[in-house]
Amino acid sequence: MCCRNRHGKRFFTGELYGIDILKTIALFSGLTADQLETLSQIAVRKTYHRGDYIFHEGDKGNGIYIVETGRIKVFKLSMDGKEQILHIYGPGHTFGEVPVFQGKNFPASSMALEPAGIIFLPRDRFVKLLTTSPALGMNMLADLSRRLRDFTVQIEALSLKEVPARLAAYLLTLSREQNNEARVRLPISKAQLSNLIGTTPETISRMFKKMGDAGLIAVQTRTIDIQNKEGLEDLSESGRL
Repeated sequence: MCCRNRHGKRFFTGELYGIDILKTIALFSGLTADQLETLSQIAVRKTYHRGDYIFHEGDKGNGIYIVETGRIKVFKLSMDGKEQILHIYGPGHTFGEVPVFQGKNFPASSMALEPAGIIFLPRDRFVKLLTTSPALGMNMLADLSRRLRDFTVQIEALSLKEVPARLAAYLLTLSREQNNEARVRLPISKAQLSNLIGTTPETISRMFKKMGDAGLIAVQTRTIDIQNKEGLEDLSESGRL
């Protein structure tokens, strides 16, 4: 069924979520069959088109979102309309949880970068479930701790490291996320990547060429072969190319 939120953006809602899907998500590992059954009764799948907003900055934190398929970005806009991407999430990642626990508004906006299936857990019912599930509470704590660590690393990179170090660090992060030490695929465009690490698309292209000339990587459109992982790790620390 097609609906529109208060900003006029469309999204599609689906039926309640099945246990077989929920138990494959790391956040719900350790839950009993009864707890998964309870969770399935409150989880709803929403489908978004590319470019659809999932929520806007300032919207009430009404629930937790989990990416099932596709990719989404979390971002902020400056007063002059300049965009700063804070996070890009793929399948299995949660987002929007902090304001849910605080009972406050979302501090940033989120948008689908491609057709995306999102699992939505309404705030009140999810918080109630947390009180009866220590395993779920511990999983949430671990996920939030990891998110804080990643955000700290991102802030450090943007404020202290040079562009080559930021780009190398991002490629190494992709390698870990995609479980492939030899090859990664960029999930976003060069323009979006430049926004994420705080530079320009032209600089990204120059850095890719220099890293290729140095024998660190080989670039084939969005596919990047990692030819010297140790060298890439050194670059992510030193920034010297």
